[in-house]
Amino acid sequence: MTEEKPSRISVISMIVSDRSKSAQVNALLSEYGEYILGRMGIPYKEKDVSVLSVVLDSPVEITNALTGKLGKVDGVSVKALFRKM
Repeated sequence: MTEEKPSRISVISMIVSDRSKSAQVNALLSEYGEYILGRMGIPYKEKDVSVLSVVLDSPVEITNALTGKLGKVDGVSVKALFRKM
């Protein structure tokens, strides 16, 4: 029997400087949709970037996997913040 890993609240923050990558970002977020509590996206047209925040309730490994995949997308800068337990 495998033990379920504890979940943690986290926030993934992104700046998407290549808006043509939005579909790729959205596909990754959909892949991890079961863990996402909410998301907010702000298009900053004057600077030609989008700023996104995604709140998750997931095991640390899941958040790290999503953050890593997002970070590999050209034109996306990403960081994760975890709630201390």
